Amino acid sequence: MDVHQNARTTPHGRRRIVHRLAEGWSVVAVASAAGVDAKTVRKWRDRHAASGDAGLHDRSSRPHHSPTRLSEQLEKEIEALRRQRLSGPAIARKLGRPVATIGVVLRRRGLGQLKALDPKPEVIRYQRNQPGELIHIDIKKLGRIDGAGHRITGDRRGQKRGTGWEFLHVCIDDASRLAYTEILPDERKESAVAFLGRALAWYAGLGVTVERVMTDNGSAYKSHAFCEACATAGLKHKRTRPYRPQTNGKAERFIQTSLREWAYLQAFESSAERAYAMRPWLHAYNRHRPHSALGGSAPVTWLNRDNLHSNDT
Repeated sequence: MDVHQNARTTPHGRRRIVHRLAEGWSVVAVASAAGVDAKTVRKWRDRHAASGDAGLHDRSSRPHHSPTRLSEQLEKEIEALRRQRLSGPAIARKLGRPVATIGVVLRRRGLGQLKALDPKPEVIRYQRNQPGELIHIDIKKLGRIDGAGHRITGDRRGQKRGTGWEFLHVCIDDASRLAYTEILPDERKESAVAFLGRALAWYAGLGVTVERVMTDNGSAYKSHAFCEACATAGLKHKRTRPYRPQTNGKAERFIQTSLREWAYLQAFESSAERAYAMRPWLHAYNRHRPHSALGGSAPVTWLNRDNLHSNDT
């Protein structure tokens, strides 16, 4: 039973009842102070006397005996039929039992839905060995800021409409997690191509030669202009499978981290103020923030030492 630990008749309140009785209070006085009747006070007094502090906790409401509950053998038979992918009503007809009874057993055994029988798909995690083997690119739409919004204040009243959008373009290296970001006015192919060029130049300044780029199936990334830019740069362009955003999961995870630790961290008064705060946060992310996938190291530790100061974020 889930109860508030400071409520009147939780273990905390019951200990107070016992302590007051031990201090010499009468049952009536303790009941009046606790807002309960004398019978309740005597109940907790007697339970504490019999079992100590353990007696002040709620007991299970499950009955000691359930004579109408199905036997373990019959429940196993129901489970076996379910594993043959029979529906609840079909099992009920086969065994001559109420559908509700079959449903209770199936839910108790975690088989309430047929999809519970399907094996969970294997989670395939991959990570490139060297920086530049693969970079992930994605875009996140951000609302323009004209005063603190409801994400910060929690108050949707008086919100300003029509402030528009701006777009966070992100690029993250698969092996090192080194990230490069820009806030641009749109997500069109021209912006995507220009961002790709600047990201490649930034990585090159760190001594990283990019070989492949992965994106989702957004129109900008499916455009001829983006494909030509990849070909010109000597990149192999890979796109995620439709409706499988987890394929580009490193970019998705980086976006969520940036929103939590930068974009939504504090109440920015303007988009310019938020953009100004992005650079120091990204510097800390690349050079100081420990990353669990890297054994607690910062992304920059994957670079050659000679390149650490050649192109600071």
